[in-house]
Amino acid sequence: MRRREFITLLGGAVAAWPLAARAQQSAMPVIGFMSARSPEDSVHLLPAFHRGLAEGGFVEGQNVTIEFRWARGQYDRLPEMAADLVNRRVNVLTAVGGDPSPRAAKRATSAIPIVFGMGGDPVSDGLVESFNRPGGNVTGITLMTNLMEPKRFSLLRDLVPDAPLFGVLLNPSFPPAARQLQQIEEVARSIGQRIVVAKASTDEELDAAFAALAKERTAALLVTADPYFDTRRDRIVAFAERQRVPAIYQFREYVLAGGLLSYGISVTNAYHQFGVYTSNILKGAKPADMPVQAVSKFELIINLKTAKALGVKISDNLLSLADEVIE
Repeated sequence: MRRREFITLLGGAVAAWPLAARAQQSAMPVIGFMSARSPEDSVHLLPAFHRGLAEGGFVEGQNVTIEFRWARGQYDRLPEMAADLVNRRVNVLTAVGGDPSPRAAKRATSAIPIVFGMGGDPVSDGLVESFNRPGGNVTGITLMTNLMEPKRFSLLRDLVPDAPLFGVLLNPSFPPAARQLQQIEEVARSIGQRIVVAKASTDEELDAAFAALAKERTAALLVTADPYFDTRRDRIVAFAERQRVPAIYQFREYVLAGGLLSYGISVTNAYHQFGVYTSNILKGAKPADMPVQAVSKFELIINLKTAKALGVKISDNLLSLADEVIE
């Protein structure tokens, strides 16, 4: 081969390398990750999601791309986010951070596979046909946390059995809110506990709810399971601290932020499982053949430092039930 011919061939190969790299990049599968929460309050959860993906052989930036969308507790933004990701023809939609996210995803597509993370019953919500045989393009994991309000209420009552009035913080824009309130009212009637309900779905309403709860002189507070409240976690915990009110929440993260009690699941473990399910779909599994998982392990977390600051005595019985005590 003549030298000029060799240089010409080599030059053509070098020119083709960027094209090949771009082709490889464009061939990467794309995950559309949409959440009702915010990136700030989910920063500790994403490593667990990435770990689940990596167990299936997928690493962001190497052989998979992730398009993130965050509603920051404003659920009316989710339909537009879902439509945008569908228009981008993502390979799978991972819709997490509470029930509104998978609902919006399912309304947006019946073709793209969806992995959901929610706190309620996906069958009664119409997301799947059954737990064992989801059918259609949707499967995922339910945390069951929306269904635990009666248990949280009872634990709070055990903590302060003589409290004359319980406050309940509820988001009326959260789809399961009506059921949550019904369950709370039923358990309150059954044990003769007076309650006052403060509702909030925006920052202005949250300030008004705080004012109403303070005016009523509530002696304890139940913060219902809701992604919007998760995005305002620090503000809610700070309110309870200012008012010196014992409060119970859904996730451990509230207690780590200074809250008194939480009763719920390990949300970090759940996000790991979201990653595992998403990677399985990228490898060819069909949602219709992947049973819906339901988290069954619930944890009671107690912050003794907060209890001391509030002047609240934690009974030996309640301490014996705790899965973790923060001192």
